[in-house]
Amino acid sequence: MTGPLDQQLWDFVYAYDAAYDRAARAVGLSAAQACLLDALTEDGRSMGELAAALLCDASNVTQLVTRLEAGGLVTRSADPDDRRVKRVSITTEGRRAHRAVRRAFDFPSGRLARLTEGERAQLSGLLATLLAPEASPPS
Repeated sequence: MTGPLDQQLWDFVYAYDAAYDRAARAVGLSAAQACLLDALTEDGRSMGELAAALLCDASNVTQLVTRLEAGGLVTRSADPDDRRVKRVSITTEGRRAHRAVRRAFDFPSGRLARLTEGERAQLSGLLATLLAPEASPPS
């Protein structure tokens, strides 16, 4: 069933993605590269963990990491416990780029600023309902 609300959700998602893409490009990154930087933890992650976190194929992660590594934003090294596994870590320059994308990405805060405090609380509750895992049907 499609209707005006379905279209509004699609329009919102598209506007959100477009704004994130603009923020990443303002820093000289693609949206995918910015997402990868966002997915890195302090101690790094394996290439497989990144692929799972980004919901993409490992070959895509390899390409992204190669480009980010060439720009000095990440490093790649062998895992100390399993040398077959490559770990990716964010560099100081990568942290700077990540922070710059976050600063440039003002879409969520800008849109939420249009709402009153009560409307934000209501929206938060509605989003929590929409994002809650579906209950399993009884056996």
